[in-house]
Amino acid sequence: MSTQSDLCEESTFSTVFREYAKTLNNYLFYKTGNKGLAQDLTQEAFTRLWQHCSDVIVANAKGYVFKTANNLLINEHKHQQVVLKFEHNNTTKSSVENPQFLMEEEELRLQIETAIAALPEKQRVVFLMSRIDKKTYAEIAAILGISKQAVEKRIYIALDKLRMVSKKIK
Repeated sequence: MSTQSDLCEESTFSTVFREYAKTLNNYLFYKTGNKGLAQDLTQEAFTRLWQHCSDVIVANAKGYVFKTANNLLINEHKHQQVVLKFEHNNTTKSSVENPQFLMEEEELRLQIETAIAALPEKQRVVFLMSRIDKKTYAEIAAILGISKQAVEKRIYIALDKLRMVSKKIK
């Protein structure tokens, strides 16, 4: 499975897709906090891999889709900032009409999402991989290509920052 033409075979491409699509989707979700965007970027990255299958060696397919997805994310980032601002403003205005509990619950959810989104990307990614995807520190380290100690440090710093936000909320 190391020749260039193999990737253009549907069975080989399907194997590559099954092997990397979920990991790529999760990685993009952790970077963006947006499931729909993560799915769209994952699909587009694999579409581009298929379009360029004759130029990509099977062994490089994972790197190709991750690099393509990161480039697509960079292109999409400013657009997503506008969308998130609009959603935040729209949600805040509509919650005034809801009962007190729902309003407080929504405000708390927004504060938590904002606090997580405010974390530096490296800390946010490992934090969400640990808490949402239930990955071990060793698994996170292997996926991101960093040491287990680096993962531990990033989680510790992320939790520390979230605790500070929690104290401000109370």
